[in-house]
Amino acid sequence: MATTTAHRATIAPSPPPSTPCLCLVAVRAGQAVLDGGWWPRSTDPFAELPGLVIALGNRFGPIRQLMLNRETWDSCPRRLAVGARTIRLGWFVNVDPALVIAITEADEQLDLVVVPVGTAESVARTAMARAADPANTTRAPDIIAASAVPA
Repeated sequence: MATTTAHRATIAPSPPPSTPCLCLVAVRAGQAVLDGGWWPRSTDPFAELPGLVIALGNRFGPIRQLMLNRETWDSCPRRLAVGARTIRLGWFVNVDPALVIAITEADEQLDLVVVPVGTAESVARTAMARAADPANTTRAPDIIAASAVPA
């Protein structure tokens, strides 16, 4: 990993990005609170975030920034190389751990439920499906809590 003080950026070598476990809304709806759900395999931002950025970019256009909870990840780089692009990363204690916020180049905000690493697959898939429901008006932490309860 190389750190550049001139840009105050942390740029990681570019291994092939993993394919994220992601479920996105088919059509963005006005009343929906969330745009989908994401289930990372680890808490390593260098392993998990590039695939997420690519998948979101393919669907919604180029991503310029991600905002995440700083206490749920192994490290908090300020910038991340994804292909030829550099993505700004914002790490906040006040961003809910169950949420990742992506900002596109067109200044559209995408809100995704983040299913905690280690969650049972059935619970994770239920949470992601609920988050991707265009009629959903439930907030991210409530989706995570409700998904763990048998229907």
